[in-house]
Amino acid sequence: MDFNRLKKIALKLKLYHIPFWLGYHLVWLTINVGSLSQVWEYLLHSDSSVKFYFYVIFQIIGVYFNLYYLIPKLLYVGRYASYIFSVLGTILVCNAFIVSGYFLASYLSGKSLFELFGVYPYQFTTIYFVWALPSTVASMTLGMSIKLGKNWLQAEKRRLRLEKEHLETELKYLKSQINPHFLFNTINSIFALIHKNPDLASESLANFSDMLRFQLYECNDEQIPLEKELRFIENFIDLEKLRLDPEHTEMQFDILDQTLHQKTIAPFILIPFVENAFKHVSKGKGQPNFIRMTLKVTDAYLKLHIENSKGPNGLGNEDERPRGIGLTNVERRLHLLYPDSYSLHIDDQKDRFSVLLKLEWQKN
Repeated sequence: MDFNRLKKIALKLKLYHIPFWLGYHLVWLTINVGSLSQVWEYLLHSDSSVKFYFYVIFQIIGVYFNLYYLIPKLLYVGRYASYIFSVLGTILVCNAFIVSGYFLASYLSGKSLFELFGVYPYQFTTIYFVWALPSTVASMTLGMSIKLGKNWLQAEKRRLRLEKEHLETELKYLKSQINPHFLFNTINSIFALIHKNPDLASESLANFSDMLRFQLYECNDEQIPLEKELRFIENFIDLEKLRLDPEHTEMQFDILDQTLHQKTIAPFILIPFVENAFKHVSKGKGQPNFIRMTLKVTDAYLKLHIENSKGPNGLGNEDERPRGIGLTNVERRLHLLYPDSYSLHIDDQKDRFSVLLKLEWQKN
């Protein structure tokens, strides 16, 4: 029989528990007799050693009857009263067998209980309640504590795994919502250029192809270089500029630091704010129309401030509120990915809409 098969049998039968319980009882025996050398002398030559083996055997039986029968059959199904009475009954029965070990030791050695243990037979209650019972209760409590603690750790591990799986599923769902939303707006922008300026439309399609490549192949990791995210944003801005009248709309995008190569970020965290500004910026000729974006990157944080004008009726260039699915999704993603590392302030006024995002870099 090979070692792996022996190992499987040992694990199945919980044989690896035996050294633990032997060690546990040997510790208490060492405390009682005084030294480790006296322990071996006691176990091999003492007439009273039989009662030690009774302690070990019947306490182990009581512990595992509780762990593998009473707890699953009664405690875990909510039969608490039955469980309590069953545990008490198990302790009392096991304790009776342990006490019988004292009498068996006396019988086998031919010596009286008083000679071996310093008590008389009529002092049965002393043996039962003062000597044996506290030890049995301690062993049962220890075994139950280990078992319930192990079960709690396993349940917590399962909960964290399921929570992680749920988180990943939710993030994928949110990301799948963001991408079609962005694609829809971008295709509309290119479509508007086809009749006005075919050459610019062709250039825009090439730019759009680069952006799609990024979406399909370069943004599937949990974190991507910040430079790639910003390059995608710059391509998006260049594309949006083609459909806006530069004489009537002021556009500004400033990056205040150049430490971008050192940082990574979750993909598509910033673009929804930029997209929202272009989608809802006002286009009236009798009012100031603007999109102003400032990005500051330091060793400690990223700060993005975006502000866009709104029409006189409080709406942008589309007849809807400027806080749509894009911002809702990105807020949810921020909460999931950076729960304690970001702050987001949205100021929705009658003539302008602004967003201030501060994202602290997470330490690895």
